[in-house]
Amino acid sequence: MKQTFKIALAGNPNCGKTCIFNSLTGARQHVGNYPGVTVESKSGNFTLNGMQIELVDLPGVYSLSSSSPEEDVVFKELTTPGIDLIVNVIDSTIPQRSLYLTTQLAELHIPMLLAFNMSDDAKKKGLKFDIPKFEKYFGSPVVQTVGNKASGVRRLLEQLAKTLTELEDHGVPMLSYGADIDDAINAVASEIDALNVAEYKHIPSRFFAIKLLEHDSSAMNIQALKSVHPKVEEEIKHLWDKHAIEADTFMADRRYAMLAGACRDAISCTEGKRREISDKIDMVMTNKFLGFPIFLAIMYLTFYFTFTCAEPFMGWIEEFFAFLGESIKDIWSEDKLPYLRSLVTDGIIGGVGGVIVFLPNILFLFFAIALLEDSGYMSRAAFIMDGVMRKFGLQGRSFVPLVLGFGCTVPAIMATRTIESERDRTVTIMVLPFMSCGARLPIYALIIPAFFAHKYQAFMMWVIYIIGVIVALVAAKLMKSTLFKGDGEVYLMELPPYRMPTAKSLMLHMWDRGRMYLQKAGTIILATSVILYICNTFPEKKEFSVDYDAKIEEAQKAVKVAKQQSEEALQKAQEKLSALENAQMAEKMEYNISGRVGKTLEPLFKPIGFDWRITTATIGALAAKEVFVAQMGILYAEGEADEESEGLRQQLIKHYTPLQAFCVMLFCLLSIPCLATLAIIKRELNSWKMAFIEAGALFTLAYTATLIVYQIGTVLKIGTSLIG
Repeated sequence: MKQTFKIALAGNPNCGKTCIFNSLTGARQHVGNYPGVTVESKSGNFTLNGMQIELVDLPGVYSLSSSSPEEDVVFKELTTPGIDLIVNVIDSTIPQRSLYLTTQLAELHIPMLLAFNMSDDAKKKGLKFDIPKFEKYFGSPVVQTVGNKASGVRRLLEQLAKTLTELEDHGVPMLSYGADIDDAINAVASEIDALNVAEYKHIPSRFFAIKLLEHDSSAMNIQALKSVHPKVEEEIKHLWDKHAIEADTFMADRRYAMLAGACRDAISCTEGKRREISDKIDMVMTNKFLGFPIFLAIMYLTFYFTFTCAEPFMGWIEEFFAFLGESIKDIWSEDKLPYLRSLVTDGIIGGVGGVIVFLPNILFLFFAIALLEDSGYMSRAAFIMDGVMRKFGLQGRSFVPLVLGFGCTVPAIMATRTIESERDRTVTIMVLPFMSCGARLPIYALIIPAFFAHKYQAFMMWVIYIIGVIVALVAAKLMKSTLFKGDGEVYLMELPPYRMPTAKSLMLHMWDRGRMYLQKAGTIILATSVILYICNTFPEKKEFSVDYDAKIEEAQKAVKVAKQQSEEALQKAQEKLSALENAQMAEKMEYNISGRVGKTLEPLFKPIGFDWRITTATIGALAAKEVFVAQMGILYAEGEADEESEGLRQQLIKHYTPLQAFCVMLFCLLSIPCLATLAIIKRELNSWKMAFIEAGALFTLAYTATLIVYQIGTVLKIGTSLIG
């Protein structure tokens, strides 16, 4: 008997399919994207009674009509040979709508097991099912499940083991759409049979006949069936002449009519059926006056939870990588392969650490998102914001990633997977870099206190954030009106009942996203960190304007002497030593590849108010925006050069005007946040082309906007005087 099986898990969105998938496969899952599209693919493996089973979690769809990327993926997956069984997960609280997909799956004549999920919720609604009648009607076994409980899938496993041993004896569904349309289906099916297409021998010709009569795009694009199109059009014309209705609409009407009869015969409601608790909660949560403030409060709590919980873990990770780097430096002598030593400690460990430090943010953010999704609130959030977002060409589900973009663009882009529409998701990803992420905050914290009076500082911070939001919304509107133009898509704003998420599902969600972040973004950042290290190191300058080695040695001796004196003397000696070391580093930076590039590009950036130092720091900030502050500190030889460095602020005040300072913030706001963002854009859109187009477009916009602001400010003499 066969011992290995491939099972497809199919169902509507929000039917509890993912909970069942997680319960069956646990951590033995593989997550990716289907080739050429942004639709997520999931597969997992488990063993049942000695049988090896590969479980494929298909995207949630309402039908096989190929009107969305998800439906097209499911159509192609199910019409490709290799599927031994379909487990169709049905939301038994709304059986008639959920079974619409079942009628189409049944036409494939692939053995099927129907899982009437959320049976506990259906019972609370007073719904009772005549299981034998459903089994006879669809020619498939039926099992009632509760996917978010371990005990709730036990019966599914028992029935699954039994079904897999009886695949050869699966039943035939009793589906009839009425004499006229059945005749049309049979006529087209006969034409398909005559073609004898080997590629689709495993699928009944009746299935493709129905799809062709519906003008389904996936079926119509099958080259082997092109010769049948004249017969299809003939039958469609016949149906039109007789019923004055389009065939695809006619099929949908007949399916629902057929299901209405089946459900009326096999489902009963108890007299004690009451209004669900979910409906009562929604009277408050989706109230037109209270819904939006509650939504903002929940988003704030999500944001607060993510960064508050992640902060200590981020600190520990930073300390660990700092300890690791210093430990290697202590073990590895400076005179043994010094460049390789520096590459490992400063380039590789520093680069990897810079990526992994954000892992707690990723994990806690997606824990919060999974909590909102699994509880049912995310659908309410989309419903509440849908009207506002549509004015800018987006949908409600785009709002949550945009808000999360204020924290970090990388996890925010990953959060767009909750958006069903490929166009809306792509547009959301493309405008997300305009949301001012936390990595830009050190730049604002350095510049604003230095160049703007205390009473205007909060206002300037607010202005820079608002500019990002406005640009993002305007850009979204323009893209939906041009590049991603199309008819407005209609989405079923389904509000599933509130449920208690399972700890297992939440943990698996965190694990998937965390692993994906490390594997994809981490490897690319590692490579770019090595490249940036090389650019910041070579060519190495040998001759300096002064004898720094002698002066530094003298300063080190002075520090040792000062330790025996007062604290004030020690501080001054350390400051002098640090200034000398950074002055030497500044000369090295001007001489190496990064510095030379900065000098070379200075004429290009001069019209927007940038000198070679700012240009060099901007290039270095490609790895991460925080690098801008560190690079400026090195170039101006000011101690550790962090955002709290008063010395660096004083140097900036001496060399730059408030107008130039504002232009630096504006350029950093509108340009690409970091290389990790490009890596995630490539990962989520399956396209390096889109990632580079995004980088080019953002640079062009940032440069153009900054040029306009700087030139107008210069002509009007706004903020053009040095204040230092």
